[in-house]
Amino acid sequence: MSLGTSMGRALALMAGLGLCSPPAAADTTADDDPTTLQFSGRDIWRNGIFAHSGFLYAPGGFDRDGFMLKLLMNGGVYRYWPGSMPGQEVRGAEWQLQALPGFRIKRGASEMKFFFGPEWQNHWLWPDDLANKLRGRNFGMRFAAELWSEPTANTLIAGDVSLGTLGSSQSARLAFGWRVSGEWLNEEFFYLGPEIQVFDSDGYRQKRIGLHITSMKTGDIEWSAAIGYARDNDGYASPYVRLGLAQKLAF
Repeated sequence: MSLGTSMGRALALMAGLGLCSPPAAADTTADDDPTTLQFSGRDIWRNGIFAHSGFLYAPGGFDRDGFMLKLLMNGGVYRYWPGSMPGQEVRGAEWQLQALPGFRIKRGASEMKFFFGPEWQNHWLWPDDLANKLRGRNFGMRFAAELWSEPTANTLIAGDVSLGTLGSSQSARLAFGWRVSGEWLNEEFFYLGPEIQVFDSDGYRQKRIGLHITSMKTGDIEWSAAIGYARDNDGYASPYVRLGLAQKLAF
């Protein structure tokens, strides 16, 4: 594995995990007109386990165009095999904080969100990989955009993209869904369909294809999940599992 791959593995995954806000379908009107959305999630695959948590604040409410602020914390553990240390497995732990001001635009059944702001990262490696430029503390900037569109009453198109200055990290996801409803859901519904996702950074790329469930509701909690197949440019492949939860709050 090259130096670029060793430094890019965790960063590429971090670029897309937890950066997408909970889906716009969660923007249902409530009596107390909530302005804050609390969210969290988990992502697991063969060489990494990540978790994130954060808040999305919309002072004008979630049914209007306007300013938003996303605060997100992300952390996890991972492993890689650096070219600078042949035959040696390096285990890493990372922590990330993002503060991303943004703006929401809604037109009919479609909406887009745009965010741009700073991110801070800290990486710990065992044994220490002196060739890894991500070791220790790092500061960078990140841009993210999200799309949610319901072109018909029973279909969904959702996507997001994220671009970061640290290691030229970037990610993109595109998902399609079909509405599933019935008496067994107590008049609720969710979207079910395929998704594709790419994580990319200096010397590293991972591609995913899977099946997602979005906008499933349990009480006032809305959750999403995905399962599928992931493969990277080092030839490693495994299933992946992702879970996300969201809840609106009024202050």
